[in-house]
Amino acid sequence: MPSLTYDLVLAGLAVGSAAALTGIGLIVTYRATGVLNLAHGAIAMVCAYVLRELVVEAGWPLPLAACLTLLVVAPGIGLVLDRAVFRPAAVLGLDPARTLVASIGVFVLLVGGATLVWGEGARADAPVLLGDDPWAQLTAVLLVGGAVGAVTRWTRLGRELRAVVDNRELAVLSGIAADRVSAAGWAFGSFTAGLTGVLLAPYVRLDPYGLPLLVVEVIAVAVAARMRSLPVAVATALAIGVAQAQLTRFHPAGWAGPLVQAVATNLFVVALLVAALVLPGVGARDVVPRAAPAGARVPAGLWVVAGVLYLLPLGFAGSDLRTAVQVPALAVVLLSLVVVTGRGGQISLGQAAYAGLGALFTALLAAGRFPGLPALAEPAALLVAVALVAPLGLLTGGPAIRRHGLALALATLAVGVAVSRFVFAQPYVTAGLTLSRPAGLAPDRAYYAVELAVLACALVLVAALRRGRTGRALAALRDHEEGARAAGVRVPALKVLAFVAGAALAALGGGLLGMGVQAFDPAAYDPVRGLLWFAAVLVLGADSLLSPLVAAALLVGLDAGARGGAAAAVIGLLAAFTARVPPPASLLPGAAGTLRRTRPAAAPAPSAGPPPGTATGAETGTTGTRPGTRTDTAARPAGGRALPHRPPARTARRPAAPAPVRGLEAHGLTLRYTGFTALDRVDLRVEPGRVTALVGPNGAGKSSLFHCLAGTARPTAGRVGLDGTDITARPAHARARLGIARTFQEPAVFPSLTVEENVRVGGEQGRVRDDPYAVERALRLLGLTGARHLPAGGLSTGAVRRVEVARALAGQPHTLLLDEPAAGLDAAEAAMLARVLKALAADGTAVLVVEHDVDLVADVADTVHVMEAGRIVS
Repeated sequence: MPSLTYDLVLAGLAVGSAAALTGIGLIVTYRATGVLNLAHGAIAMVCAYVLRELVVEAGWPLPLAACLTLLVVAPGIGLVLDRAVFRPAAVLGLDPARTLVASIGVFVLLVGGATLVWGEGARADAPVLLGDDPWAQLTAVLLVGGAVGAVTRWTRLGRELRAVVDNRELAVLSGIAADRVSAAGWAFGSFTAGLTGVLLAPYVRLDPYGLPLLVVEVIAVAVAARMRSLPVAVATALAIGVAQAQLTRFHPAGWAGPLVQAVATNLFVVALLVAALVLPGVGARDVVPRAAPAGARVPAGLWVVAGVLYLLPLGFAGSDLRTAVQVPALAVVLLSLVVVTGRGGQISLGQAAYAGLGALFTALLAAGRFPGLPALAEPAALLVAVALVAPLGLLTGGPAIRRHGLALALATLAVGVAVSRFVFAQPYVTAGLTLSRPAGLAPDRAYYAVELAVLACALVLVAALRRGRTGRALAALRDHEEGARAAGVRVPALKVLAFVAGAALAALGGGLLGMGVQAFDPAAYDPVRGLLWFAAVLVLGADSLLSPLVAAALLVGLDAGARGGAAAAVIGLLAAFTARVPPPASLLPGAAGTLRRTRPAAAPAPSAGPPPGTATGAETGTTGTRPGTRTDTAARPAGGRALPHRPPARTARRPAAPAPVRGLEAHGLTLRYTGFTALDRVDLRVEPGRVTALVGPNGAGKSSLFHCLAGTARPTAGRVGLDGTDITARPAHARARLGIARTFQEPAVFPSLTVEENVRVGGEQGRVRDDPYAVERALRLLGLTGARHLPAGGLSTGAVRRVEVARALAGQPHTLLLDEPAAGLDAAEAAMLARVLKALAADGTAVLVVEHDVDLVADVADTVHVMEAGRIVS
């Protein structure tokens, strides 16, 4: 027994050493470039193939071939990727979305290219580089890790590396050659990837799909190390490797046996799942590229062309028709990414898992093998499978509530890998499964016609979703999550809805795909396939309904008409150069062209009088009087301000809840961060019908107090009250629905929506919803009627500020919180803003202004509070 334990420890150290190398390479690349290199496994696979080609096929000596592979080929791949793919993204300052898509594109490209060059079959004759001694591998890992740690901590290159990661622009201004540092990071990261590949290849399946996926699984060690600590990554990798080896000793009887065996062979997958779902995430910034500006519509002619092309296979026969049967089903699967990623802005790398579960559940239900349910006819089995898979969207929808960016990408990838390993790859689940078609649909032509009908219905439903209230809320969530919360959007529920709807669509398409090929093939739904699907939709335009149709035809057609891997190579090439090549959907009429045309003259500038389109108070619900215009003296309060005229009957407001009597109050608010007190027992009252201003130097705590009042920060002590009710625990969207609207210091409009759609989001999600005239009143009040159909992303700074205020007012709040609303405004725009604020206060609205413009404060404020060092001093 001791000898068995020792042997298993050695075996675990061998696996753990390779995983540790992967962790070291990922961390170095991430720290040098800020990129989580998902293509690490694909680079490892290519280097393993190159070494085998040199030694086995060309007859080179192993030492020479290894030196060429590890010291020339592997770093060369990294340098090419840095120069051609990732440096343009860094220089252009593109968002992390395109970097992530580029990384996935490189992965897909290398997998597709390897398939084209070396074929899909597994190779069992990969050369052994360091022999069978795990101590040699462990020594190599420790030497590499020690060298990296020493360079990072004690050399100039290490200091420059840390500076580039913290702030690339500032590092360049300081004289650091950021490009050289990034190139060094990519070269070293690719070297470790190559070393991982040549070490693992003799012991695992060397094929274009198996080895890259295996390396993806061991990303867990880098995530556990928070993409920073090399010792933690090495220790985690070795511990998981040894534990996985030791688990092979256990063989429990009964139902637990297959489960323990699955865990014993996939402990790194379990670690990835735990690291991605439980541990704090890395890379909090959003990663999904924003869609083309508003107004992009697919011309009717393109839909006609797509319809004709999709109808053409009805005239096919034989193998061509059997291949074409896969296209509509795959288009339905890809349509799920339009909902989740394109419209909702949520990263989802695990849609292949939901598609596979749809096919698997359909097969199990039709065969009568699903626990607790009888055998069902195929159509009923498909519908029940969709109903069963849809709630499983919570597996990714739940983490999406609290995770963003790379953390969400890893969470969805982990779920996809786990489903593939623990469900699809288990014989006790999938053995002997077959899928047949419904009665009467056995012929390929009849089945294809039904698929087209299902695809058409799915397109209609998704189109209706995108055009409606939910679609606008999803677009707001995608463009600016905090802005969506401030507008009243229930962000957590909306994220869950997007993932559940996406899981249902993917399951529907997966079930259709399984019935189309009349078999359940686990390889058709592996995580690599999911990455390919994601990349295909993203590069073609994720928020376009036409993209899934084009992507499905490309993916099926290229692989059917050429050698396997052609589709992956083409899609990977497009995704890898996403920083240089815009999505085809952005070239549609009204998309990018519209943005360029409208940017110089974004919106009407305010005049010295009231905003354009607000000639009278009868039209807007505010005074709107011009200088010298006589007003009704009976409507003046004691303070001298004119009350607004009542709107005519045709624009009368819906009865709303009365404004709170006591207003918004802060009682003893204290907010502490680590070693710093931002607020120290602050009391404040924002009274109805008055403009309250908050001024003070930078760092005084104004923004912290503002965030506590708006619900975007939770105070350490104290409470926030509204009309005597404690709302301290209420989130931002709930406060918006209670009537507390806010704007942001950095404008938080939704650039892919038009001006009117931006304002409509506020009207649909605020305190008073569905008032048919609220949007029009807000547009007129802020002088935006002439810009209503323009994309908000192309407006000037002043117009963007007005759009944000109009959106806040469309929900008819009783309390308005403005964070530096005059920033970026010229004198005329600031004067217009002052008139609007005075009119709102005269109408009974409680207004809080945090502002540095003392002239504006002096003009509009009834009460001014000065903050200093986290306290109100006057």
